[in-house]
Amino acid sequence: MNMIDLIEEFKKVKAAGKTLLQLKDETANKVLLDLAELLLDRKDFILAENKKDLAKMDPKDPKYDRLQLTGIRLKDIVDSLKTVVYLPSPLGRILEEKTLPNGLHLKKVSVPFGVIGVIYEARPNVTVDVFALCFKAGNACILKGGSEAHNSNLAFLKVIHEALEENGLPRDLVFLMPPERDAANALLTANGIVDLIIPRGGQGLIKWVRENSTVPVIETGAGIVHTFFDESGDLEKGKAIIFNAKTRRVAVCNALDTLIVHEKRLNDLPELVAPLMNRKVEIFADYAALAALKNNYPSTLLFPATPEHFGTEFLDYKMSIKTVKDLEEALTHMENHSSRHSEAIISEDPKNISRFLNLVDAACVYANASTAFTDGGQFGMGAEIGISTQKLHARGPMALPELTSYKWVIEGSGQIRKDACSSCSLKRAM
Repeated sequence: MNMIDLIEEFKKVKAAGKTLLQLKDETANKVLLDLAELLLDRKDFILAENKKDLAKMDPKDPKYDRLQLTGIRLKDIVDSLKTVVYLPSPLGRILEEKTLPNGLHLKKVSVPFGVIGVIYEARPNVTVDVFALCFKAGNACILKGGSEAHNSNLAFLKVIHEALEENGLPRDLVFLMPPERDAANALLTANGIVDLIIPRGGQGLIKWVRENSTVPVIETGAGIVHTFFDESGDLEKGKAIIFNAKTRRVAVCNALDTLIVHEKRLNDLPELVAPLMNRKVEIFADYAALAALKNNYPSTLLFPATPEHFGTEFLDYKMSIKTVKDLEEALTHMENHSSRHSEAIISEDPKNISRFLNLVDAACVYANASTAFTDGGQFGMGAEIGISTQKLHARGPMALPELTSYKWVIEGSGQIRKDACSSCSLKRAM
Protein backbone atom coordinates (compact mmCIF):
# COMPACT_ATOMS: atom_id res chain seq x y z
CA MET A 1 0.00 0.00 0.00
CA ASN A 2 1.57 3.29 -1.12
CA MET A 3 1.54 6.67 0.62
CA ILE A 4 -1.48 7.97 -1.31
CA ASP A 5 -3.52 4.85 -0.54
CA LEU A 6 -2.66 5.10 3.15
CA ILE A 7 -3.69 8.75 3.31
CA GLU A 8 -7.05 7.82 1.78
CA GLU A 9 -7.49 5.16 4.48
CA PHE A 10 -6.61 7.72 7.15
CA LYS A 11 -9.28 10.06 5.79
CA LYS A 12 -11.84 7.26 6.12
CA VAL A 13 -10.83 6.85 9.76
CA LYS A 14 -11.22 10.58 10.38
CA ALA A 15 -14.67 10.60 8.77
CA ALA A 16 -15.77 7.54 10.73
CA GLY A 17 -14.57 9.18 13.95
CA LYS A 18 -17.27 11.84 13.60
CA THR A 19 -19.86 9.17 14.44
CA LEU A 20 -18.39 8.90 17.93
CA LEU A 21 -19.23 12.51 18.78
CA GLN A 22 -22.90 11.57 19.18
CA LEU A 23 -22.34 8.05 20.52
CA LYS A 24 -23.93 7.37 23.89
CA ASP A 25 -21.78 5.82 26.60
CA GLU A 26 -24.24 2.93 26.90
CA THR A 27 -23.72 2.07 23.24
CA ALA A 28 -19.95 2.28 23.53
CA ASN A 29 -20.04 -0.04 26.53
CA LYS A 30 -22.24 -2.53 24.66
CA VAL A 31 -19.73 -2.65 21.80
CA LEU A 32 -16.92 -3.41 24.23
CA LEU A 33 -18.93 -6.08 26.07
CA ASP A 34 -19.83 -7.67 22.74
CA LEU A 35 -16.13 -7.59 21.80
CA ALA A 36 -15.21 -9.30 25.07
CA GLU A 37 -17.66 -12.12 24.33
CA LEU A 38 -16.49 -12.44 20.74
CA LEU A 39 -12.84 -12.66 21.77
CA LEU A 40 -13.61 -15.71 23.90
CA ASP A 41 -15.78 -17.23 21.18
CA ARG A 42 -12.98 -16.78 18.64
CA LYS A 43 -10.25 -18.01 20.98
CA ASP A 44 -9.15 -20.93 18.81
CA PHE A 45 -8.86 -18.71 15.73
CA ILE A 46 -6.88 -16.04 17.58
CA LEU A 47 -4.46 -18.50 19.17
CA ALA A 48 -3.94 -20.28 15.83
CA GLU A 49 -3.02 -16.99 14.16
CA ASN A 50 -0.71 -16.16 17.07
CA LYS A 51 1.10 -19.49 16.56
CA LYS A 52 1.91 -18.41 12.99
CA ASP A 53 3.76 -15.41 14.44
CA LEU A 54 5.45 -17.46 17.16
CA ALA A 55 6.74 -19.92 14.58
CA LYS A 56 8.86 -17.14 13.08
CA MET A 57 10.55 -16.20 16.37
CA ASP A 58 13.19 -17.99 18.42
CA PRO A 59 11.59 -19.12 21.71
CA LYS A 60 14.77 -17.99 23.49
CA ASP A 61 14.21 -14.41 22.33
CA PRO A 62 12.89 -12.37 25.31
CA LYS A 63 10.32 -10.83 22.95
CA TYR A 64 8.79 -14.29 22.49
CA ASP A 65 7.05 -13.93 25.84
CA ARG A 66 5.60 -10.55 24.83
CA LEU A 67 4.33 -12.02 21.57
CA GLN A 68 2.83 -15.20 22.96
CA LEU A 69 -0.91 -15.47 23.55
CA THR A 70 -2.46 -18.22 25.67
CA GLY A 71 -5.96 -18.98 26.87
CA ILE A 72 -5.11 -17.37 30.20
CA ARG A 73 -3.65 -14.27 28.59
CA LEU A 74 -6.65 -13.94 26.32
CA LYS A 75 -8.89 -14.08 29.38
CA ASP A 76 -6.74 -11.36 30.97
CA ILE A 77 -7.28 -9.21 27.86
CA VAL A 78 -11.03 -9.77 28.16
CA ASP A 79 -10.97 -8.92 31.87
CA SER A 80 -9.13 -5.67 31.13
CA LEU A 81 -11.69 -4.90 28.45
CA LYS A 82 -14.53 -5.36 30.93
CA THR A 83 -12.76 -3.13 33.43
CA VAL A 84 -12.70 -0.36 30.83
CA VAL A 85 -16.45 -0.84 30.29
CA TYR A 86 -17.24 -0.18 33.93
CA LEU A 87 -15.01 2.87 34.25
CA PRO A 88 -16.79 6.23 34.00
CA SER A 89 -16.74 7.95 30.62
CA PRO A 90 -13.98 10.56 30.38
CA LEU A 91 -16.06 12.65 27.96
CA GLY A 92 -18.20 15.65 28.77
CA ARG A 93 -16.63 16.21 32.17
CA ILE A 94 -16.80 19.81 33.32
CA LEU A 95 -13.22 20.53 34.36
CA GLU A 96 -13.85 24.16 35.21
CA GLU A 97 -16.92 26.41 35.24
CA LYS A 98 -17.48 30.09 35.98
CA THR A 99 -19.58 33.13 35.10
CA LEU A 100 -17.78 36.36 34.21
CA PRO A 101 -18.93 39.79 35.49
CA ASN A 102 -20.34 40.49 32.00
CA GLY A 103 -22.64 37.46 32.28
CA LEU A 104 -20.74 35.11 29.96
CA HIS A 105 -20.93 31.54 31.26
CA LEU A 106 -17.72 29.52 30.66
CA LYS A 107 -17.23 25.76 30.87
CA LYS A 108 -14.04 23.80 30.26
CA VAL A 109 -15.26 20.43 28.95
CA SER A 110 -13.35 17.21 28.18
CA VAL A 111 -13.51 16.12 24.53
CA PRO A 112 -11.81 13.47 22.33
CA PHE A 113 -8.56 14.15 20.51
CA GLY A 114 -10.11 12.86 17.29
CA VAL A 115 -7.78 10.42 15.53
CA ILE A 116 -4.95 8.78 17.49
CA GLY A 117 -2.15 6.85 15.81
CA VAL A 118 -0.35 4.23 17.89
CA ILE A 119 2.90 2.57 16.82
CA TYR A 120 3.90 -0.51 18.79
CA GLU A 121 6.04 -3.62 18.63
CA ALA A 122 5.52 -7.33 19.27
CA ARG A 123 2.67 -7.13 21.80
CA PRO A 124 -0.63 -8.12 20.15
CA ASN A 125 -2.67 -7.40 23.29
CA VAL A 126 -1.98 -3.72 22.59
CA THR A 127 -4.31 -3.94 19.59
CA VAL A 128 -7.31 -4.61 21.83
CA ASP A 129 -6.19 -2.29 24.63
CA VAL A 130 -5.68 0.67 22.29
CA PHE A 131 -8.97 0.17 20.48
CA ALA A 132 -10.94 -0.14 23.73
CA LEU A 133 -9.44 2.95 25.34
CA CYS A 134 -9.59 5.09 22.21
CA PHE A 135 -13.16 4.02 21.45
CA LYS A 136 -14.49 4.67 24.96
CA ALA A 137 -12.72 8.06 24.94
CA GLY A 138 -14.40 8.95 21.63
CA ASN A 139 -11.35 8.58 19.39
CA ALA A 140 -10.90 6.71 16.14
CA CYS A 141 -7.51 5.00 15.92
CA ILE A 142 -4.85 4.01 13.41
CA LEU A 143 -2.67 1.10 14.53
CA LYS A 144 0.84 0.32 13.34
CA GLY A 145 1.95 -2.97 14.88
CA GLY A 146 5.24 -4.77 14.38
CA SER A 147 5.72 -7.37 11.66
CA GLU A 148 6.42 -10.03 14.31
CA ALA A 149 2.79 -9.90 15.49
CA HIS A 150 0.98 -9.09 12.26
CA ASN A 151 -1.10 -12.28 12.06
CA SER A 152 -2.15 -11.87 15.68
CA ASN A 153 -3.02 -8.21 15.15
CA LEU A 154 -5.09 -9.03 12.07
CA ALA A 155 -6.97 -11.68 14.04
CA PHE A 156 -7.84 -9.19 16.77
CA LEU A 157 -8.80 -6.59 14.16
CA LYS A 158 -11.21 -9.02 12.49
CA VAL A 159 -13.02 -9.60 15.78
CA ILE A 160 -13.09 -5.85 16.57
CA HIS A 161 -14.64 -5.14 13.16
CA GLU A 162 -17.22 -7.83 13.84
CA ALA A 163 -18.22 -6.17 17.15
CA LEU A 164 -18.48 -2.75 15.48
CA GLU A 165 -20.58 -3.95 12.57
CA GLU A 166 -22.92 -5.89 14.86
CA ASN A 167 -23.71 -2.57 16.51
CA GLY A 168 -24.15 -0.60 13.29
CA LEU A 169 -20.86 1.28 13.57
CA PRO A 170 -18.29 1.75 10.77
CA ARG A 171 -15.32 -0.60 10.72
CA ASP A 172 -13.17 2.39 9.70
CA LEU A 173 -13.13 3.48 13.35
CA VAL A 174 -9.98 1.38 13.58
CA PHE A 175 -7.44 0.76 10.82
CA LEU A 176 -4.41 -1.54 10.98
CA MET A 177 -1.52 -0.40 8.81
CA PRO A 178 0.81 -2.70 6.86
CA PRO A 179 3.59 -4.09 9.08
CA GLU A 180 6.51 -2.64 7.12
CA ARG A 181 8.27 0.13 9.01
CA ASP A 182 8.39 2.40 5.95
CA ALA A 183 4.60 2.59 6.01
CA ALA A 184 4.77 4.48 9.31
CA ASN A 185 6.11 7.56 7.50
CA ALA A 186 2.63 8.25 6.15
CA LEU A 187 1.23 8.21 9.68
CA LEU A 188 3.94 10.42 11.13
CA THR A 189 3.28 13.14 8.55
CA ALA A 190 -0.53 12.97 8.37
CA ASN A 191 -1.02 16.51 9.66
CA GLY A 192 -4.63 17.65 9.59
CA ILE A 193 -5.87 14.05 9.66
CA VAL A 194 -4.15 12.49 12.67
CA ASP A 195 -4.27 14.49 15.91
CA LEU A 196 -1.79 12.57 18.05
CA ILE A 197 0.89 9.88 17.72
CA ILE A 198 1.74 7.56 20.62
CA PRO A 199 4.76 5.24 20.15
CA ARG A 200 4.85 2.27 22.48
CA GLY A 201 8.10 0.34 22.48
CA GLY A 202 11.83 0.53 23.07
CA GLN A 203 14.20 3.48 22.98
CA GLY A 204 14.99 3.04 19.28
CA LEU A 205 11.35 3.15 18.19
CA ILE A 206 10.49 6.15 20.36
CA LYS A 207 13.55 8.09 19.24
CA TRP A 208 12.75 7.38 15.59
CA VAL A 209 9.13 8.53 15.99
CA ARG A 210 10.14 11.68 17.87
CA GLU A 211 12.68 12.67 15.23
CA ASN A 212 10.47 11.95 12.21
CA SER A 213 6.96 12.92 13.24
CA THR A 214 5.37 16.22 12.26
CA VAL A 215 2.24 15.21 14.19
CA PRO A 216 2.31 15.85 17.99
CA VAL A 217 3.81 12.92 19.93
CA ILE A 218 3.40 11.61 23.47
CA GLU A 219 6.37 9.39 24.30
CA THR A 220 5.69 6.12 26.10
CA GLY A 221 7.40 2.85 26.76
CA ALA A 222 11.16 3.20 27.13
CA GLY A 223 12.03 2.32 30.69
CA ILE A 224 15.54 2.51 32.11
CA VAL A 225 14.59 1.47 35.62
CA HIS A 226 16.67 1.73 38.81
CA THR A 227 16.23 0.44 42.34
CA PHE A 228 18.40 1.85 45.15
CA PHE A 229 19.15 -0.45 48.10
CA ASP A 230 19.85 2.03 50.87
CA GLU A 231 22.09 1.56 53.90
CA SER A 232 19.01 0.82 56.02
CA GLY A 233 17.31 -1.41 53.44
CA ASP A 234 15.62 -4.58 54.72
CA LEU A 235 17.39 -7.59 53.20
CA GLU A 236 14.33 -9.82 52.87
CA LYS A 237 12.24 -7.05 51.32
CA GLY A 238 15.12 -6.25 49.00
CA LYS A 239 15.56 -9.82 47.78
CA ALA A 240 11.89 -10.18 46.94
CA ILE A 241 11.53 -6.74 45.33
CA ILE A 242 14.66 -7.02 43.18
CA PHE A 243 13.82 -10.55 42.02
CA ASN A 244 10.28 -9.54 41.10
CA ALA A 245 11.25 -6.29 39.40
CA LYS A 246 13.95 -7.99 37.31
CA THR A 247 12.44 -11.38 36.43
CA ARG A 248 8.63 -11.14 36.46
CA ARG A 249 8.69 -10.27 32.75
CA VAL A 250 12.05 -9.08 31.48
CA ALA A 251 10.88 -7.70 28.14
CA VAL A 252 8.55 -5.05 29.59
CA CYS A 253 9.28 -1.39 30.24
CA ASN A 254 8.91 -1.55 34.03
CA ALA A 255 11.54 -4.28 34.46
CA LEU A 256 14.60 -3.45 36.58
CA ASP A 257 17.75 -2.56 34.67
CA THR A 258 20.17 -1.20 37.29
CA LEU A 259 20.50 -2.04 40.97
CA ILE A 260 22.20 0.74 42.93
CA VAL A 261 23.61 -0.46 46.23
CA HIS A 262 24.96 1.49 49.23
CA GLU A 263 28.63 0.67 49.77
CA LYS A 264 27.97 -0.26 53.41
CA ARG A 265 25.67 -3.07 52.25
CA LEU A 266 28.10 -4.74 49.86
CA ASN A 267 28.51 -7.64 52.29
CA ASP A 268 24.82 -8.36 51.80
CA LEU A 269 24.95 -8.06 48.02
CA PRO A 270 25.54 -11.80 47.35
CA GLU A 271 22.41 -12.73 49.31
CA LEU A 272 20.47 -9.80 47.82
CA VAL A 273 20.94 -11.05 44.26
CA ALA A 274 21.15 -14.80 44.97
CA PRO A 275 17.57 -15.49 43.74
CA LEU A 276 18.56 -14.15 40.32
CA MET A 277 20.83 -17.16 39.78
CA ASN A 278 17.75 -19.36 39.32
CA ARG A 279 16.75 -17.30 36.29
CA LYS A 280 20.31 -17.11 34.98
CA VAL A 281 20.39 -13.33 35.13
CA GLU A 282 23.65 -11.89 33.80
CA ILE A 283 25.10 -9.22 36.08
CA PHE A 284 27.37 -6.41 34.93
CA ALA A 285 28.88 -5.04 38.13
CA ASP A 286 31.16 -2.11 38.87
CA TYR A 287 34.51 -2.76 40.57
CA ALA A 288 33.25 -2.80 44.18
CA ALA A 289 30.17 -4.89 43.44
CA LEU A 290 32.21 -7.27 41.28
CA ALA A 291 34.60 -7.89 44.17
CA ALA A 292 31.69 -8.55 46.54
CA LEU A 293 30.10 -11.05 44.15
CA LYS A 294 33.25 -12.89 43.11
CA ASN A 295 32.97 -16.54 44.18
CA ASN A 296 29.39 -15.80 45.34
CA TYR A 297 27.67 -15.62 41.96
CA PRO A 298 28.25 -17.92 38.95
CA SER A 299 31.29 -16.73 37.03
CA THR A 300 29.51 -17.53 33.76
CA LEU A 301 26.89 -14.90 34.66
CA LEU A 302 29.13 -12.25 36.24
CA PHE A 303 30.95 -9.59 34.19
CA PRO A 304 32.67 -6.25 34.81
CA ALA A 305 30.45 -3.30 33.94
CA THR A 306 31.36 -0.79 31.26
CA PRO A 307 29.80 2.68 30.90
CA GLU A 308 27.40 1.29 28.29
CA HIS A 309 25.78 -0.97 30.89
CA PHE A 310 24.38 2.04 32.72
CA GLY A 311 21.51 3.85 31.04
CA THR A 312 20.62 0.73 29.04
CA GLU A 313 17.15 -0.80 28.82
CA PHE A 314 18.10 -4.48 28.68
CA LEU A 315 14.69 -6.12 28.02
CA ASP A 316 16.48 -9.36 28.83
CA TYR A 317 17.83 -11.43 31.73
CA LYS A 318 20.56 -8.87 32.30
CA MET A 319 21.16 -6.27 35.01
CA SER A 320 23.88 -3.81 35.97
CA ILE A 321 24.99 -2.91 39.51
CA LYS A 322 26.31 0.47 40.64
CA THR A 323 27.89 1.06 44.06
CA VAL A 324 27.38 4.45 45.74
CA LYS A 325 28.50 6.04 48.99
CA ASP A 326 25.15 7.64 49.89
CA LEU A 327 21.68 8.64 48.73
CA GLU A 328 22.97 11.78 47.01
CA GLU A 329 25.25 9.78 44.73
CA ALA A 330 22.38 7.40 43.97
CA LEU A 331 20.17 10.34 43.03
CA THR A 332 22.89 11.75 40.77
CA HIS A 333 23.32 8.41 39.01
CA MET A 334 19.59 8.16 38.39
CA GLU A 335 19.42 11.74 37.14
CA ASN A 336 22.18 11.01 34.62
CA HIS A 337 20.86 7.67 33.37
CA SER A 338 17.11 7.56 33.94
CA SER A 339 14.44 7.59 31.21
CA ARG A 340 12.02 9.11 33.78
CA HIS A 341 9.87 5.97 33.82
CA SER A 342 9.97 4.17 37.19
CA GLU A 343 12.49 4.41 40.04
CA ALA A 344 12.50 2.80 43.49
CA ILE A 345 14.20 2.93 46.88
CA ILE A 346 14.44 0.12 49.42
CA SER A 347 15.00 1.79 52.76
CA GLU A 348 13.84 1.93 56.38
CA ASP A 349 14.98 5.53 56.82
CA PRO A 350 11.92 7.86 56.65
CA LYS A 351 14.07 10.89 55.79
CA ASN A 352 15.81 9.15 52.92
CA ILE A 353 12.51 7.78 51.63
CA SER A 354 10.92 11.23 51.74
CA ARG A 355 13.91 12.83 50.02
CA PHE A 356 13.96 10.16 47.33
CA LEU A 357 10.23 10.44 46.58
CA ASN A 358 10.43 14.23 46.43
CA LEU A 359 13.59 14.59 44.35
CA VAL A 360 13.47 11.77 41.79
CA ASP A 361 12.17 13.02 38.46
CA ALA A 362 10.17 10.10 37.08
CA ALA A 363 6.61 9.26 36.16
CA CYS A 364 6.40 6.71 38.98
CA VAL A 365 8.52 6.64 42.14
CA TYR A 366 8.39 3.80 44.65
CA ALA A 367 9.41 3.16 48.23
CA ASN A 368 9.80 -0.48 49.27
CA ALA A 369 7.85 -1.92 46.34
CA SER A 370 8.58 -3.47 42.95
CA THR A 371 8.54 -1.26 39.86
CA ALA A 372 6.53 -4.05 38.20
CA PHE A 373 3.42 -2.25 39.46
CA THR A 374 3.81 0.53 36.88
CA ASP A 375 0.86 -0.61 34.84
CA GLY A 376 -2.55 0.84 34.08
CA GLY A 377 -4.32 -2.33 35.18
CA GLN A 378 -2.46 -2.38 38.48
CA PHE A 379 -3.32 1.29 39.03
CA GLY A 380 -7.04 0.52 38.62
CA MET A 381 -7.28 2.07 35.14
CA GLY A 382 -8.21 -1.10 33.28
CA ALA A 383 -6.11 -1.31 30.15
CA GLU A 384 -3.45 1.27 29.33
CA ILE A 385 -2.23 2.77 26.10
CA GLY A 386 1.30 3.13 27.45
CA ILE A 387 3.42 4.73 30.17
CA SER A 388 4.14 8.36 29.36
CA THR A 389 7.65 9.43 30.34
CA GLN A 390 7.19 13.07 29.45
CA LYS A 391 5.53 15.93 31.32
CA LEU A 392 3.26 17.60 28.80
CA HIS A 393 -0.39 16.51 28.92
CA ALA A 394 0.07 13.06 30.47
CA ARG A 395 2.57 11.29 32.71
CA GLY A 396 2.67 7.68 33.88
CA PRO A 397 0.05 5.10 32.83
CA MET A 398 -2.21 6.56 30.13
CA ALA A 399 -5.81 5.42 30.21
CA LEU A 400 -9.18 7.00 29.51
CA PRO A 401 -8.77 10.53 30.96
CA GLU A 402 -5.38 10.94 29.26
CA LEU A 403 -6.93 10.23 25.85
CA THR A 404 -9.02 13.38 25.99
CA SER A 405 -8.34 17.05 25.46
CA TYR A 406 -10.75 19.85 26.33
CA LYS A 407 -12.51 22.82 24.83
CA TRP A 408 -14.03 25.97 26.25
CA VAL A 409 -17.79 26.34 25.83
CA ILE A 410 -19.03 29.93 26.20
CA GLU A 411 -22.70 30.86 26.43
CA GLY A 412 -23.90 34.42 26.35
CA SER A 413 -27.01 36.57 25.90
CA GLY A 414 -25.82 39.06 23.30
CA GLN A 415 -22.59 40.29 24.92
CA ILE A 416 -20.10 42.14 22.73
CA ARG A 417 -16.55 43.05 23.67
CA LYS A 418 -15.93 46.75 24.24
CA ASP A 419 -12.23 47.55 24.14
CA ALA A 420 -10.96 50.71 25.83
CA CYS A 421 -10.40 52.57 22.58
CA SER A 422 -13.24 51.08 20.55
CA SER A 423 -15.27 54.29 20.76
CA CYS A 424 -12.24 56.23 19.45
CA SER A 425 -11.94 53.87 16.48
CA LEU A 426 -15.63 54.21 15.80
CA LYS A 427 -15.38 58.03 15.75
CA ARG A 428 -12.41 57.91 13.34
CA ALA A 429 -14.34 55.60 11.06
CA MET A 430 -17.19 58.11 10.98
